[in-house]
Amino acid sequence: MLIKSLVRSVLSAAVAAAVLGASAVHAADAYPSRQVTIMVPFPAGGTTDIAARGVAAELGQMWKQPVVVENRAGAGGNVGTAAAARATPDGYTLLMGTVSTHAINQSVYSSLPYDPVKDFTPVSMVIPVPNILELNPGFADRHNIRSVADLIAYLKANPGKVNMASTGNGTSTHLAGELFMAMTGTKMTHVPYKGSSPALTDVMSGSADLIFDNLPSSMGFLKAGKLRPLAVTSKERSPALPDIPTIAQAGVDGYDASSWFGLLAPAGTPTDIVNKVSADVATALAKPEVRERFMAMGANPQAMTPEQFKQFIAAESEKWAKAVKESGARVD
Repeated sequence: MLIKSLVRSVLSAAVAAAVLGASAVHAADAYPSRQVTIMVPFPAGGTTDIAARGVAAELGQMWKQPVVVENRAGAGGNVGTAAAARATPDGYTLLMGTVSTHAINQSVYSSLPYDPVKDFTPVSMVIPVPNILELNPGFADRHNIRSVADLIAYLKANPGKVNMASTGNGTSTHLAGELFMAMTGTKMTHVPYKGSSPALTDVMSGSADLIFDNLPSSMGFLKAGKLRPLAVTSKERSPALPDIPTIAQAGVDGYDASSWFGLLAPAGTPTDIVNKVSADVATALAKPEVRERFMAMGANPQAMTPEQFKQFIAAESEKWAKAVKESGARVD
C-alpha cells in the first residue's frame, strides 16, 4: 500500500508539473495580452526617450497591444532604473537601459538602489550612438574656437572657467567630459542637468558653454546651426556627420566614449518572454524605414540576442570602470 501511495504521489506531482509547464508555455505564447510599459529613466526628448518611443511604436503594431513609455527621471537614471528593477517580472514592464545605468553608475556612485547585473535580464541592444562635443556658437566665436585643439588651448589657459553641461551626474555625457579632461590635462566646471533637453537649452542660450551630448538628441539643433560641433566621441566618424572628426582624430589619441541604449527586463522574467521580445525587437530594427529613421538621427540600430547583450554589458562595465578610475570621477 505504501508503494502504491508513493507512486500515486509521484504521478500526481508529474501531472501537476506538466500542467504548470503547459500553462507557462501558453502564457508565453499569449504574451502580451495587455499593455506593456517601457520605463525610461530620463526625461522626454533625450536619446533614451527617442530609442524607447521608436521601439514602442513598432512593437505595439506587431503585438496589437499598447506599448507605452513612462519617463521616470532622477539621480542620473537611478530612480527609474530602480523602479523597473522592482517591477513584477512578467514581461509587462521593460527598461530602456543605457551605458550609464548599466555600465557606468556602479563605478561612480558609492551605492546604487539596484544591482545592474542581479536585478535585470538583458533583452536586446537597440542603438549604439556616439556622443558629440558641441559648443554654444557665441562662445565658440568669442574665443575663436574652431577645433578640438583650439578648445584644449583655451581650457589650459582658462582652467575651470568653462561650464560643461551634462545630462546628469554619472551619465555618459558627464563621463565623456571627465575622460576628455583626464586625457588632455584640462579642467572644466561640470554642471549636471536632469536630462538632455534642459542641458541643451542652457547650452544654446549661453548659460552653459559646451556639452558632450548623445548625437540623436542634438541632431536637429546641429542642423539648425544652434550648436557648433567639434568632434564625435566614437572610434569612427558618424555616417550622419561625415565631415566631423572623432576626438581621437582631432589629436586626443585613444579617446573613445560612445553611448548605447537597450532593453532589459526585471530579473526572473520568463526566458520565453525575454526571447520573444528580443526576436521582435530584431525584426523591428531590420525594417528599412526604422533603420533610416534612426540613422538620420545619428544612431545605427543593432539588435542583439539576450546572451550577446549580456556579454556586451559585461565588457562595457569593465571598460568604464577603468575609465572612471583614470578620470577620478565620483558621485556621492
